[in-house]
Amino acid sequence: MKGLLCILLLLETFVFVVQQQVNGGLNGGENEISQQLSSEDRRQNPPQTDTLTAEASTDSQQNRHLSFTDIHAALKELTATVTEQKANIRALETRLIDAEKTAEEQALVLEELNNKNYEISNFTQSQVEGLRKENREMSSRTRSQKEELREEIREISSLTQSQMEGLREEIRGREIAFSAALLQYGTGEIKNVGPFTTEITVIYEKVFTNMGNAYNPFTGIFTAPLKGAYMFKFSVFSFGQSYSTTASIVKNKERIVVAHGNQPQGTLNSSKGVVLILEVGDVVYVRLWSGTRIQDNGNNHNTFSGYLLFPLSG
Repeated sequence: MKGLLCILLLLETFVFVVQQQVNGGLNGGENEISQQLSSEDRRQNPPQTDTLTAEASTDSQQNRHLSFTDIHAALKELTATVTEQKANIRALETRLIDAEKTAEEQALVLEELNNKNYEISNFTQSQVEGLRKENREMSSRTRSQKEELREEIREISSLTQSQMEGLREEIRGREIAFSAALLQYGTGEIKNVGPFTTEITVIYEKVFTNMGNAYNPFTGIFTAPLKGAYMFKFSVFSFGQSYSTTASIVKNKERIVVAHGNQPQGTLNSSKGVVLILEVGDVVYVRLWSGTRIQDNGNNHNTFSGYLLFPLSG
């Protein structure tokens, strides 16, 4: 840009000098040419008249006028070109100044971005290092937690096995149920129990089930091994003649429910059931009333059964 400006200034100086030379040369050239023409005319035509001299001078002036007119027009055109180039140079200078300002602004922005990038890079490196440290700590904690979990699992497994054994024992302890019939052996002959002058405890000799061994087939008494809710059922049977059939379930000497039958002919059959809450050591049995009887022939008409529904705490 500066080189172009210098060239234009040189052109402008050159034009100015040429114009000065042309303007000065017009007058000097005219006098010199006039003198040369006059001398030449005098040598060739000394006797010619003033009319010929005037015509020659006129033709010479016209030729000189045409040559200097063309030069002047060219100089004017060159001057206009130089002026136009000056305007272009000014516009380019303005654009150059704007471009330099933009470049400075972009340089500032770039420097700011570089500073931010440097800060972010340092911050990111510190973050990465922090994350690595945290990862190492978490990995260490995870390993220790895994070891703790394995130990807990081993303890739980051992405890679970012992608990399962305990639960099995407890379940086995809660498997309480019995069922028994009156006669141990049936011969087909009718066997009478009663009548008696006082109540008696009926002994059911034939045991079908006795889980938990809470029923005693020698005394006919059930003894509760656990506190809980128990279900009891019994049935009485007799061939109806002159005696009725009456019996009851008794809990700790307390009469709870009664089964009774009475008719002069045919058979007598009655049954009852009851749910009792028993403490450990409570007893339940069947009592035959005085003056009544039950009969059986080995078909197990008279039965006594009971079982634990569910245990109770406290």
